[in-house]
Amino acid sequence: MGSAGSFSRLNRKTMILVDVISLELSWKPKNLLVVGCGSGIEAATLACGLGCSVIGIDLQTNFDPEAKKFATLKAGDATKLEFSNGLFDVVYSYHALEHIHDDQKAVSEMKRVLKPNGLLCIGTPNRSRLIGYIGSEGTSFGEKLRWNLADWKARIRGRFRNEYGAHAGYTKSELQTILSKPFTDVRSITEYYYLKLYPSHRTLIKFLVKSGVSRFIFPSIYFLCR
Repeated sequence: MGSAGSFSRLNRKTMILVDVISLELSWKPKNLLVVGCGSGIEAATLACGLGCSVIGIDLQTNFDPEAKKFATLKAGDATKLEFSNGLFDVVYSYHALEHIHDDQKAVSEMKRVLKPNGLLCIGTPNRSRLIGYIGSEGTSFGEKLRWNLADWKARIRGRFRNEYGAHAGYTKSELQTILSKPFTDVRSITEYYYLKLYPSHRTLIKFLVKSGVSRFIFPSIYFLCR
């Protein structure tokens, strides 16, 4: 497996979560599953950053050619994972759960394929956000503007929910409720993530969290589960 510098398209945000996973585990993970891997760039970043074997699944198979050199990428259904019980040290899912019709079934499947002491690292859009997509990489200002306008149109119509086709995500309490059904230890790492992502704005982030305003400002929410 290559080093963290081997993959030319390392995802900066994913590397923060690589550090989170490394700090959380008391051992070096041997294998990791990415549920909803998209192009596979995150999977390749995780493989290089953690130095472990990574499998990524997604309904679409338009995978990045370079990413395929670092991770096994293939088609797969998150609600019917084709892996045996207790196979993976880590399951990782980022901005995927909100697109899955039976999200509770998907989370139960993630729990099933984890080893007894395994770790789930999951992130989704924050449904309470007032604005989103600002930090999205590889997208134009026009795209970000259109996506935010679409979100606000859905909000005004009372349809800013995943089941209505909006890219809504979950509120912190909604996601915590879903995760708490199969997992006994569910912890938010949202504040930690944004402190690492924007270290020069540490004072502001701390203020937003303490005042409660972060609930509406943070575009995404993140949890670790055991």
